[in-house]
Amino acid sequence: MKLVIGLDGQSSGEKALDFAKSIAKASEACELIVVYVIEWSPFSFQTAEENEQRHKRREEEIAIAMERVVEPAVASLKAAGHDARAIVRHGDVADTIDAVAHSEGATQIIVARSSAGGFSSRIFGSSTANLVMNARVPVTVVA
Repeated sequence: MKLVIGLDGQSSGEKALDFAKSIAKASEACELIVVYVIEWSPFSFQTAEENEQRHKRREEEIAIAMERVVEPAVASLKAAGHDARAIVRHGDVADTIDAVAHSEGATQIIVARSSAGGFSSRIFGSSTANLVMNARVPVTVVA
C-alpha cells in the first residue's frame, strides 16, 4: 500500500501525518510519500530578466521546502518505523498531488483541512476541495 500525504507547511499537516501513521501501523507493508507543492503558475507573464532568474528561484524554493517542511516530516515518519520519502513539486496543488498519487500508484491521499478561507476560497474553492472532487484515488481530509 502507498499513501500520499499532502502537506501545506502549516501545523495542520501534523494531523495528516498522525493519521497516515495510524493507517501505516495497521498495514503490513505501507510506503508513505510526503508531498509538498509550491504554487507555481506556468501562465504568468514575465520579463526577460525574470525568466533568467526563474529556474534559480524554483530550485531555492524546493531547497527551503525540503529543509523546513518535508525533511522533518519524513524524519518523524522514519523515527516511528515507517517507510517514507518526500516529493516537492511546483504547480497547482490539487492537480499536482493527484498526479503524484496516480504516477506513484498510491491507494489513498491524506490531507489536512486548511484553516484558510475568505472570499477567494468561496469563489474559486480551496485546493482541498478541488482535490476531493477531482482526485483519481480516494482522499481523506483530516480535520
